[in-house]
Amino acid sequence: MPGIDETRVFLPVHVAVLTVSDTRDIATDKSGSILVELIEKAGHKVIARKIVRDEKEEIVRQLWAWITDQDIDVVISTGGTGVTGRDVTPEAFASVFEKEIAGFGELFRMLSYQKIGTSTIQSRAIGGVAGGTYLFALPGSPGACRDGWEEILRWQLDSRFRPCNLVELMPRLLEHLKTKPKTPA
Repeated sequence: MPGIDETRVFLPVHVAVLTVSDTRDIATDKSGSILVELIEKAGHKVIARKIVRDEKEEIVRQLWAWITDQDIDVVISTGGTGVTGRDVTPEAFASVFEKEIAGFGELFRMLSYQKIGTSTIQSRAIGGVAGGTYLFALPGSPGACRDGWEEILRWQLDSRFRPCNLVELMPRLLEHLKTKPKTPA
């Protein structure tokens, strides 16, 4: 049965939170604030938070800034995952991925279906890895951010979660390169 193995050591990870929005600022960014609260409550460290417009180039630029920052292990974004003309977050994320974590989006939509039914097809939540950094894009609603964290990321970013978790793989994410791998704080 999957769960937390209390005999293992908890390793906090460093997280950057990105909100993709043309209209939000820090004061009105409910989804970003929920992510920060939940991440910190779980014992991890939010070391960066930013809001960028729904522009692919801006999103990519910010992703690369955080991917190349050795202090950031994970980037979680909120917003821009829908199907309208301005929703370009999945395209921006996919353009930087070395590897997609297809199961993240699939699992998110499966869990979302239980709450919002077929409306979940409008979500293009996506996950992947680039430069030894995990990247996850969640929809912009507070409920979707809470679900994505509580139902998936909370567990996969906990080094004690069994049978396996993403944290234990962090030292191996860059093994195909000649650079020093990132390790959780």
